[in-house]
Parts: sequence; C-alpha cells; structure tokens
Amino acid sequence: MVEQSAWMRKVEEDPGHSAWYVERFRAMAAQGADLVGEARLIDAMVARESRVLDAGCGPGRVGGELARRGHTVVGVDVDPILIEAAHQDYPEVDWHTCDLAELDLTRLDIGDRFDVAVCAGNVMTFLAPSTREEVLRRVGAAVHPTGRAVFGFGAGRGYPFDEFFNDAKHAGLVPDLLLSTWDLRPFTDDSDFLVAILRPA
Repeated sequence: MVEQSAWMRKVEEDPGHSAWYVERFRAMAAQGADLVGEARLIDAMVARESRVLDAGCGPGRVGGELARRGHTVVGVDVDPILIEAAHQDYPEVDWHTCDLAELDLTRLDIGDRFDVAVCAGNVMTFLAPSTREEVLRRVGAAVHPTGRAVFGFGAGRGYPFDEFFNDAKHAGLVPDLLLSTWDLRPFTDDSDFLVAILRPA
C-alpha cells in the first residue's frame, strides 16, 4: 500500500467533493468554456492515431477530447467517482481506477506503452509527497523510449518546481521543453505555472 493521496484525503473529509468537481466541469462545458487547451498541446505533439495515457484523468475532459481527435486514449485516476463520470461522458475511452503510484500497464491489461502521457489539472500537487518520485518513474516508464511525458501544475501548491525537477531527474526523466502555459508561453524563473515536457533519459 502507498500513502493515501491528498485528493483522497480531501474526499474522505468531504464525501461530496468528487461529485461537486464533476458537475463544476460539466457546467463549465455547457457554458462554452474552453476546457481543451491541454488536449490541443498534446494533439500537436504526436502523430495521428497515437496512444495517449491520461494520468490522473479526473472526469475525462483531456482524454475525452484527445479521443475525439482520433487518438487511442487510456485514462487512469485514483477516484472511482471521477472515473464513473468519465465512463458516462466519454464511453469510447478505456478508463481505469488506480493510484498512479501503483500504475502497472501489465496488471491493468492496458497493453503496449504510449507515445505520450499527460498529467494535467495540478494532479502532481494532489499526490502524497512520498509518492511523487514513484509516480514520475511509473508514468515515465509507461511511454516509449522516444515518447514524452507532460506534467502541468501551478506554483504555491506545496510542490516547488525545483523539487519537481529533482524528483524527475531521480525518476529518469529529463526536460525536453519547459513552458509556463499550455499555449506555449516560455517558462522563466518567475513563472507561476509549469508545463514540463519530459523524456526518458
């Protein structure tokens, strides 16, 4: 057993949190909000009909959009309520309930490794601190040697960027490109958001 994630601790404290989260994004989508910026970037990075891992997929908005664009998507999240919502809203995608710190493609019968993995929505900041490096290692191991893993999260959420870079290095991942937004703004020392495109070392 791995240490329980901060997300699941929050769900224990507030059992309605997951349902609230699902309905929040459904309402935003119904109002026409642009919720697919992360998917646009990932789509631009890979060939048509690529294999994509949505790591920490939540209710499926990123992976669902990538599937709509013709990719083969597998989504994994620790929260079964979010996974159920993903099944309801994007039934064409292969969704799995699993802690990323225990991600095992063989055990989940997922098949071959991926062309790209995406971990959006501040997922890295909702992990248990003791599992961060292991999650990076497992997500990195889920992509082909020539593949990439993309992580996006904000500053001030308990996971300093320097610590992330150090954990990534120990997990066998090195930067390909560092951005401060999903729409390709460059990363600088004073950026308050990080989009790290990493590759296996």
